[in-house]
Amino acid sequence: MTDTLQVYLVGGAVRDKLLGLPVAERDWVVIGATAQHMLDLGYTPVGKDFPVFLHPRSKEEYALARTERKVAPGYTGFTFNADPGVTLEQDLLRRDLTINAMAEDAHGNLIDPYGGRDDLDSGLLRHVSPAFAEDPVRILRVARFAACLAHHGFQVAHGTNTLMRAMVDNGEADALVAERVWAELHKALGCRTPARFFGVLQDCGALQKLFLELAACVAPDSDPHGQPQLAVPVLEAAAGMSRQPAIRFAALVCDVDNAGGLPPEQLEAWCSRLRIPNQFRELAGKALVFRARVHAAMQSSAGEILDLLTGLDAFRRSEQLSGVVAVSAAEARSRDRTSRDYPPAQLLEQAWKSAASVKADTTGKSGKAIGEALRVARIAAIEHTLA
Repeated sequence: MTDTLQVYLVGGAVRDKLLGLPVAERDWVVIGATAQHMLDLGYTPVGKDFPVFLHPRSKEEYALARTERKVAPGYTGFTFNADPGVTLEQDLLRRDLTINAMAEDAHGNLIDPYGGRDDLDSGLLRHVSPAFAEDPVRILRVARFAACLAHHGFQVAHGTNTLMRAMVDNGEADALVAERVWAELHKALGCRTPARFFGVLQDCGALQKLFLELAACVAPDSDPHGQPQLAVPVLEAAAGMSRQPAIRFAALVCDVDNAGGLPPEQLEAWCSRLRIPNQFRELAGKALVFRARVHAAMQSSAGEILDLLTGLDAFRRSEQLSGVVAVSAAEARSRDRTSRDYPPAQLLEQAWKSAASVKADTTGKSGKAIGEALRVARIAAIEHTLA
């Protein structure tokens, strides 16, 4: 079906292929076609904002080549031109980074008008054109790419960082809405080096605008050049121990708490402002309240351990126990990088298994007496585990 179209593979699929990374999804750009042509071939339109279509069989996205023009502030203030005369080079020019502005034709030939391959080889995240400054979401995207590619040695180009700082100073970042900020943060938390996301935002001045809670983690004059640096050691440790974004977010919250204290109401305000999903805010809140008690588990009585398990709702939601233990283990490792074991983890897992398997004798009991009988039996089971 695509034989009648002039089609090119573009963007992340080309970039990741050249980096030797798995290609998660493929996007295509179509040259010389109209929307009606796509419909006639059986493609399904996606949304109303852009001329993007789904392939009838693969369901991959095929977008008509387009140019964009800024007509209003913020990331939504664009009009676009998708006339058949728009060239591949013009379409690639509107993209954010040179490493995302490459294409591949049907024969596997690389089309690279803006030096993306050289920047891949040099480990540079560099903007394609001054039009980069028209879309504030690109600040977050650059920070996310830095987090995902840091282990390949990628750095933000000096000129791009300068442009990002100018965007922040000009108020472009103020137009970012909570959903877009969270969407990029969520993706960054899944990257190999999530702390780098915040470091890039700190370097361009966007951190204080978008994540004001992290200001407590910035130490003034903390690098050899006298520049403020962000310290998030619990997040860094968690990134090496768990791939779950919720655990990594809770670790970040613990970094903020360690740096300056984070009352539960301030965490709630943070989560509400960014519309962070309940799964993330609940685990972060539990970690704030209970991680000190997890650290102290080895010195705790059976009754105290049961209270900890009950407070974490571990008998109904065991994932909350494992999540808070994982965050606590990351915090312990952030303080002692040589340590690989976290004894409270094994103890609490054994205590939970013992207590969860208990079936108390409730014969002749009702109401509170049943709960008390179960508590006594669970404490006895935990004591047996501790012996």
